[in-house]
Amino acid sequence: MAVEALTAGAVARRLGVAVTTLRTWHQRYGLGPSQHTPGQHRRYTATDLARLEVMRRLTADGVSPAEAARWARQDPGSVRVDEPGRARPAPARDGGGQTIPVGRAGPAARGLARAAMRLDSVAVGDTIARTLTDHGVVHTWDSLLRPVLVGVGERHAATSALVDVEHLLSRCVSEAFAGVTRTAPPAGPQRVLLACADEEQHTLPLEALAAALAEAGVGYRMLGARVPLPALLEAVDRTGPAAVVLWSHTSATADPAQLRALLAAPHRPLLVLAAGPGWSAGALAPGVIRPTRLAEALALLVAVQEALEQPTTG
Repeated sequence: MAVEALTAGAVARRLGVAVTTLRTWHQRYGLGPSQHTPGQHRRYTATDLARLEVMRRLTADGVSPAEAARWARQDPGSVRVDEPGRARPAPARDGGGQTIPVGRAGPAARGLARAAMRLDSVAVGDTIARTLTDHGVVHTWDSLLRPVLVGVGERHAATSALVDVEHLLSRCVSEAFAGVTRTAPPAGPQRVLLACADEEQHTLPLEALAAALAEAGVGYRMLGARVPLPALLEAVDRTGPAAVVLWSHTSATADPAQLRALLAAPHRPLLVLAAGPGWSAGALAPGVIRPTRLAEALALLVAVQEALEQPTTG
């Protein structure tokens, strides 16, 4: 980064934003030029530019401008620019230091985010358990866990930090969902098969669905992460599930051939769900349903069980 003071036009070109955007960031969030020479326009210093790099990167990653500005307004020593367009805040200090954005989520999500930043697994676990008891799995996932997990992902994308926070939070979430499945095991037949797509390692949303199914009394089998297609087809052939849910977090693991193979299986499931943001709706074969929310997937699977439990006539 050049150390000479820069005009607004020069900064805009470096950041790839409009000069009007710089003016907005200055007027609304106080991220303006700090060097003042009598008789001349104010100029942006290297520190100003570093803060604007943080602002640009976080807003490009979906963080709200107000939240991004709070990060960008840190002390100059707490902002480092590793390369153009990539800012790295200083490591979190004792007691949390930095914050995790949770959007419009409520106080419980903000408290969970603070506990996660402190690496306080006891507080994290207590918050999740209390919300599960009071509101159930779907509400806990949508209103508490998902906002914080998304916020951690945004921070990591912007800073390459918070890996430790993500690991601790993920472990606590998995333990909480496992507790639900242990305390509410369905007594009926296991008609639902849950699996991640081949090479897919993100399992938390699938674990949330498993816990929601257990809470609703729907029997299921969970195969977990990175299920190769031959193994998936063998499990379908062996167990004959009425519904299969195949989770993909990224497009790299969302191969539509896996879904087509399920539809062509000798024991074809009544319902095939392509769950997760990895799947493209336009690339799905006819007969595959792509739920967009946990509640939607749960409702579809409950409906299948209820239909199978209807008494036959004749």
